[in-house]
Amino acid sequence: MYLVDKTEPLDSRRTVIWLDGEAAFALYNGEMRRFHIEEGAKLTEEVYETVMTEILPKRARERALYYLKSQARTEREVWSKLRQGMYPDSIVQETVLFLKRYHYIDDAEYARNYIETAGCRKSRREIEQRLRNKGIEREIIREIFAETAPPAEETLKRILKKRHYSADASEEETRKTIGYLMRRGFGYEEIRRAMFEMHNDA
Repeated sequence: MYLVDKTEPLDSRRTVIWLDGEAAFALYNGEMRRFHIEEGAKLTEEVYETVMTEILPKRARERALYYLKSQARTEREVWSKLRQGMYPDSIVQETVLFLKRYHYIDDAEYARNYIETAGCRKSRREIEQRLRNKGIEREIIREIFAETAPPAEETLKRILKKRHYSADASEEETRKTIGYLMRRGFGYEEIRRAMFEMHNDA
């Protein structure tokens, strides 16, 4: 038996159930009525098992698949999304393992695709920060960079051309361009090298 300490709305359709002092999970309001769940009442083991083994696992999986429908996500993003929906950690973990097993989520593949797409217009530091913010491990990022990232000079040349930087740029324009690129995470020496190569190519 579990004591329902309190219930509180999660949104217009779902209610969070607190058991033994902790926010345990959320159910639709119709399910609340079906299982006669209310504050101060007892939750039987049978109802608890039904919720934890039949209702929530299926719902979490469906919610995750829907979340992944529009675009690729990282493991951390899926985990965060499900926790926002008040799914218990055990069910979130089970759902994430299912998604990884069938390659619905794959942090290495996500990193590879992002690096291949952004590598021609962003610095390594910018890319690493973006991927780290999404929860991808540093070692995975380094491995993918070693496999797929274009040389920094190549990326810099593309950015310089996009900014219409030319060999006859003034000293002030060159200084501003260097500052802009350094703020984006490129190193001074690699910027000067890319500029030098552009001058030679001109």
